[in-house]
Amino acid sequence: MSWQEAERRFADDATARETLPRTFERSAARNADRVAQRYKGGVYDRSLVAAGVIDPAPDGDYAGLTYAEMRTIVRNLAAGFREVGVADDTRLAIYAGTRMEWAQVDFAALAAGAVVTTVYASSSPSQVRYLLEDPEAAVVVVENRALLGEVLDVRDDLAHDLDAIVTMDEIGGGAGGSDATVGDPAAGDEDVYSLGGLHELGAEAFEEAAYESWLDSTAVDDLASLIYTSGTTGQPKGVRLTHGNFRSNVNQCYRRFADRPDRDAGVPGISAESTTLSFLPLAHVFERLAGHYMMFTAGATVGYAESPDTLREDFGLVRPTTTTSVPRVYEKLYDAIRDRASESSVKQRIFEWAVAVGRTHHEVDDPGPLLDAKRALADRLVFSSVREALGGNVDFFISGGGSLSAELCALYHAMDLPILEGYGLTETSPVIAVNPPEEPKVGTIGPPVVDTEIALDGRVVGEEVADVPGDVGELLVRGPQVTTGYWNRPDATREAFSAHDALPEEAVVAGAPPGERDGDPEEPWFHTGDIVQLRPDGYVAFRERAKQLLVLSTGKNVAPGPIEDRFAANEFVEQCVVLGDGRKFVSALLVPSFEAVEAWADAEGIDLPADRRGICRDERVRERFWAEVDVVNEAFEPYERIKRFRLVEEEFSEENDLLTPTMKKKRRKVLDRFADEIELIYEEK
Repeated sequence: MSWQEAERRFADDATARETLPRTFERSAARNADRVAQRYKGGVYDRSLVAAGVIDPAPDGDYAGLTYAEMRTIVRNLAAGFREVGVADDTRLAIYAGTRMEWAQVDFAALAAGAVVTTVYASSSPSQVRYLLEDPEAAVVVVENRALLGEVLDVRDDLAHDLDAIVTMDEIGGGAGGSDATVGDPAAGDEDVYSLGGLHELGAEAFEEAAYESWLDSTAVDDLASLIYTSGTTGQPKGVRLTHGNFRSNVNQCYRRFADRPDRDAGVPGISAESTTLSFLPLAHVFERLAGHYMMFTAGATVGYAESPDTLREDFGLVRPTTTTSVPRVYEKLYDAIRDRASESSVKQRIFEWAVAVGRTHHEVDDPGPLLDAKRALADRLVFSSVREALGGNVDFFISGGGSLSAELCALYHAMDLPILEGYGLTETSPVIAVNPPEEPKVGTIGPPVVDTEIALDGRVVGEEVADVPGDVGELLVRGPQVTTGYWNRPDATREAFSAHDALPEEAVVAGAPPGERDGDPEEPWFHTGDIVQLRPDGYVAFRERAKQLLVLSTGKNVAPGPIEDRFAANEFVEQCVVLGDGRKFVSALLVPSFEAVEAWADAEGIDLPADRRGICRDERVRERFWAEVDVVNEAFEPYERIKRFRLVEEEFSEENDLLTPTMKKKRRKVLDRFADEIELIYEEK
């Protein structure tokens, strides 16, 4: 039996069609004595600690909660939410970074009947107002005093009332500035509570029969969450995701990753024995599904990183078996690995040799004894220490939320740190396709998950892809994980979906046929707006966002993503944006890795300018970067190659509004910010 057939047939106690709080309750019962969450000390002023609900973790180290302990907290918080006005269909916003309390609040709010909406911790005041006002959130859970202040600042401007605000951290003097006692509303504002105080209210009021009635009153097809799109293409839209959408996608992903009995002993999977390190925003659908719902369904342990800046330390303390992240994090992690392994010229040569050996060993079908021996030496000299720096237990990483460089992915596989790349959107809960642990294929996003039907509409691509094996077109999808539409946006919903008979005759349909999944064979298709390749082996390869295809003035279509991905593992290029829409040729903005440039200059005896702007204008530096660009250009057709570039000193970040919270480039804003630089590129010379 093939792994695909085994995946379709697989079922166990963790697969079910039920609501999310019911899933958590059943998992907590199965795994009562297992560690559910690990939280770090010395990071937050947790109100649950102040209230005596949980013990403080040691500074700089982790403590844990069992599933039984987490379930008690979730139940009491659910009762507390009911006490402050949450009822069925109340919209409750979580405005916080990723941490243990986020997960507890999410399950508690869903158990109380609420619809959870999310706000990124990095949101601007105008975004906060929009993300509270659009869904009419009646209750807001914030992380700390600073975010509480931002909510209070916009509260009077909202078109609706806030019934309660809850703070995860102890806020001391409370909103009004005077002393507040644990368990009471914050002094100065009777509608502001600490999470510890809410827990006390719930513990006093909790009745198991009432709690069960709340769970029973929620149906699988009821709305569970509104998750707002990143806004890279306009005003964020609230995506309606039901309990059934999320639960279906948990089942689909769990079947692909579970420790199924058909698997060889050496193939890793996800089970109650797994541990993950959570650090991506839980406000985003990717971490919410893969690092939260799926892990707690499996009975795994979830540890929470202090911040993206402390990942190396947190990997060592939590020792995860898997984790989910976006390509940008894997790029920066690889940079750190390379820098640490290349502290001298000798070590740098050893590292480069080891990586080359590892890649060759990974890519050939029959390595032979000599290459096996070289691979073993490379592992002893380099790769084993890299794995140990990441905790020593990583079975595999999962990548999503953007296109991963195939070259970078191959480098991780070479170090026995395989990255399983997948693909999805907020509108699909989010996973549509992902590589399986037993047969990952670098450069692809894997086959579709079970019960998912895909179609490719080739009308949006040019003739340049005619020689690509398989089929290329815009990806359309149907399945139980697909959204019911956008919140209060019927126009956007109509635009995103099409009826079955709207498919062109030449469209390619693949994945689960209608007879093998629950659903109406005439249900509409969701248009992803992404161009993909369906390979003859059934794996899908991502090519580009349809809206980001560059159409040169010559009529040629150029996908910028694959060109940008070629720079992902480059030691000199920190970031790249490829340009050329409506122009004669392709160009790029390159953000240098200034540390690498300065190290190169020192080794060459070059005296660089003192400021970064001067470095970017230095002709010797530009010549060095031309060498890097020429290497990348070799992989592309002449019309796709970078003809000119500019070095810019400002890194794209969330702080300067050039990256989304999930580290995707905001291309429109990049074009606006560097408009003068771009015009200089295209000046006639």
